[in-house]
Amino acid sequence: MKFVSFKHANGDVRAGWVEGNNVIDMNYVSEGKLPSTVLEFIKKHDHYLSVVEDLKRHVDIGIFDLEEVELVAPLPNPTSFRDFVAFETHVLNATKRAGHTMAKEWYEIPVFYFSNHHAIKGPNEAIARPKKCVRLDFELEMGCIIGKEGKNISVEEAEDYIFGYTILNDWTARDLQMQEMAVHLGPAKGKDFATSIGPYIVTKDELAPYQVNDRYNLEMTAKINGKIVTEGNFKDIYYSFPQMIERASAEVTLYPGDLLGSGTVGFGCILELGPDVHRWLEPGDEIELEITGLGTLKNTIAKEDIVDNPTIDRLKSSTR
Repeated sequence: MKFVSFKHANGDVRAGWVEGNNVIDMNYVSEGKLPSTVLEFIKKHDHYLSVVEDLKRHVDIGIFDLEEVELVAPLPNPTSFRDFVAFETHVLNATKRAGHTMAKEWYEIPVFYFSNHHAIKGPNEAIARPKKCVRLDFELEMGCIIGKEGKNISVEEAEDYIFGYTILNDWTARDLQMQEMAVHLGPAKGKDFATSIGPYIVTKDELAPYQVNDRYNLEMTAKINGKIVTEGNFKDIYYSFPQMIERASAEVTLYPGDLLGSGTVGFGCILELGPDVHRWLEPGDEIELEITGLGTLKNTIAKEDIVDNPTIDRLKSSTR
């Protein structure tokens, strides 16, 4: 199934599922038996899924045309957000660009950082470039949503703890990131202003046809202003989500609604592609990420008021 969050005509954010070209308002059609938020649904999804299956047979109210509703982030309020760095090609490319060598420790453990789970953005939402940033980048990733509470989860058990998957764009201010990480902390301010997810959360059973052992054969594509700039495949990931879950849950409890990012697919950002492929992102640019089975996630970089950004021209000339 595909689950979404969308804005109702009165401005409220509602939870629903997708049926063909329609969105079903789960709280309305169930007369309150189902919650009005996706997070609350995930917390008790084992029970709620059976209610959904019963309702699907005779839904005739609370139906909206998918093209006519405003989708927001399918999980607007994840309980936490850990982003891993699980694609070897990305790490090799990024370390080379920074003039470093690959750390041997990367091959010993799946590594991650905590990012801002209060800065989640949805499909078609404008992304504001940080005012001191002139090297704005996208990152093509896949997100995994935890479905039940667990601690010290083994790789073999981890699949049972996954609710579903979504597309994830880990927006990055490269200049802010590199300044901060020079003192061996971060990326923090290089990442905490926005992360986009969506358009849906797709339950793991829908990806079963693409499964190859503990990975998925999913094409991953990024476009900027309608032009394809990179293509990859999720099956090339070095660490699987079950391995990431084992690492994240070591001596720590994971909760329903926790979000894990895969890290960037190889060549899945401008940092790796280089200026010959595309310049850093500018206001007005449209970035479109697509992953097989997960849909398309599109965002535009917000227009800026130059009066409010008097240092932009100076920063551009000094950092390009």
